[in-house]
Amino acid sequence: MIRNSLMTTLSVRNLITETMNLKKHIKVSDYANRSAIPIRHLQIGFQGREINIEFYRNNEFATIFFATLSVFLTYGEDLVIETARHHRDQLKDPILKQRVTSLIGQEALHSKLHNEFNDAIADQAINYPVKLYRFLGEQFFDHIFLKFPQPLKLSLMAGIEHFTAVLAEYMMEHEEAFYATDDAKTRAMWMWHMLEESEHKDVAYDVYQTLNGNYPLRISGFFLAYFTILGLIPFATLFVPALRKPKAMLTPKFWKDARRGVRLIFSPKDGVFGSTQNKIWDYLRPSFHPNDYDNSAHLAYFEKKLLEEGGALAPYFVKQFIPPVRN
Repeated sequence: MIRNSLMTTLSVRNLITETMNLKKHIKVSDYANRSAIPIRHLQIGFQGREINIEFYRNNEFATIFFATLSVFLTYGEDLVIETARHHRDQLKDPILKQRVTSLIGQEALHSKLHNEFNDAIADQAINYPVKLYRFLGEQFFDHIFLKFPQPLKLSLMAGIEHFTAVLAEYMMEHEEAFYATDDAKTRAMWMWHMLEESEHKDVAYDVYQTLNGNYPLRISGFFLAYFTILGLIPFATLFVPALRKPKAMLTPKFWKDARRGVRLIFSPKDGVFGSTQNKIWDYLRPSFHPNDYDNSAHLAYFEKKLLEEGGALAPYFVKQFIPPVRN
């Protein structure tokens, strides 16, 4: 108890010290020495009857959480695209501009493919309330987030990308979660998304630090992203079972599955977001940078495994290209 209290006190003291010396901690990637980011085109062809509603670790409730994330992710990706385009011309470094173009390209294809997936889960076979949640997402983003001033949208973009980077890293460290069922198409979508979120995890942050770097504003974007991803999306997920199959909620099986699903997402021991809270909150550290967490080994492993013959992406891979460097 005394040791934990001492460690907490030291952490708070270090945070205060760093906050008082913010100018020392505005850092960006050495992107001139980082690999260029490819834009990959996939053609999957989702069919509602082929999608396994227990895709994530054979659990329906956890899979519904990811389905909800998929619906709302498309609006977050559109915000990232719009914000990145707005700020790209303000950058002077041609390589960072190229990386922003790659970010835009990857996110545009993520939005396209997730929308195709979302169309499929609206099918009667799954009966996910896509139309309702798209309406709510459009209202929320169009009338709130997209009305923010550009500096706050830039901060929010960096915050959103931090969450997706943490999620991607968790997925890379728990590869087995993708192979609990035979749903190869859903597996391909999430593994492709995981790979590319990891590839561009530093881009939005570098743009923010280059063009602004204000610490309080950066943290404001973080809390907005936290509220959306770990507040609104779980809240929306709670209503999906009642909208899909309300009678199933009267069975003991449903509640057993729901309890396990909550643990799979939020357990401090090994839940997707529960066990990654330290990495999520590390964003508050003034000297934080996404590349403090080295994922180069994971990237090399998954790029080779996913795209080689027999890999999860190979059957759906169409082409890839790298944007040219332009001044």
